[in-house]
Amino acid sequence: MRRPRLLDISLASVTTLVYLALYLPILLVFVLSFFSMRRGRVNWETFSLGWYARLFGNEALGDALRNSLLVGGTAVAAAAVFATVAALHVNARPSSRSARLLEYVIFLPFLLPPIITGLSLLIYFREAGIPRGIATIIVGHAVFVLAIIYRMVLTRLNALSRSLVEAAHDLGASKFQTFRYIVLPNLRMPLLTAGILAFALSFDETMITLFLTGTDATLPVRLYAMMRVGFTPEINALITLILVFSIVLTVAVALAWRRNSGLENNRMTRI
Repeated sequence: MRRPRLLDISLASVTTLVYLALYLPILLVFVLSFFSMRRGRVNWETFSLGWYARLFGNEALGDALRNSLLVGGTAVAAAAVFATVAALHVNARPSSRSARLLEYVIFLPFLLPPIITGLSLLIYFREAGIPRGIATIIVGHAVFVLAIIYRMVLTRLNALSRSLVEAAHDLGASKFQTFRYIVLPNLRMPLLTAGILAFALSFDETMITLFLTGTDATLPVRLYAMMRVGFTPEINALITLILVFSIVLTVAVALAWRRNSGLENNRMTRI
């Protein structure tokens, strides 16, 4: 039974409006990074790369961007290591009390409101006598994104056939060799995907960072401070560069995931 044409038109109209609401502001930012506005309209005769030149000359934004990249990369790397170890433990002993307690500890900071997580970490660092700075922000972000990486790694481990691990042990492989040559290659794509998602959350995190930051601000905190005096046009250039980088990274990961899926299908066909 075919759907009424009016219903198709209505669904298409709603979909179009949703896409316009989502992407039109982004498109406007992209355009304004090259052109200026006059009386509420884009002046198409003012094409220039001047805002990009001013962006690269803005030391405050540059330092904030570098801090965000440093915090995100370090926090994701630390969380990935801990999440992998925790997932291996829970996968080996899924019904033990220690596994259930470990999962509770991992998921709690992510489920709590960021203001609670940030305030709790602030009180802890203050009582421990640890000064606020980049190191405390990294710890806060690692605790925040840990649950995402752990969940994706554990899901892949649960889907991994135990016969592969048992066969490796039967052939004389040690636990480290089994992890390196059997388990870790199967965790490569989940770790990559979870790492990108966790990095995006860390890059965007503001509330936890506000409680844990010292004199070194990350990009969201710097932009939050600029809201009081207004944004300068080079912000449009910054957002455009971040958007382009995000699109390129997403496409690269999608191609890598597709290639990895193709290799796995070929292995299964040969088997």
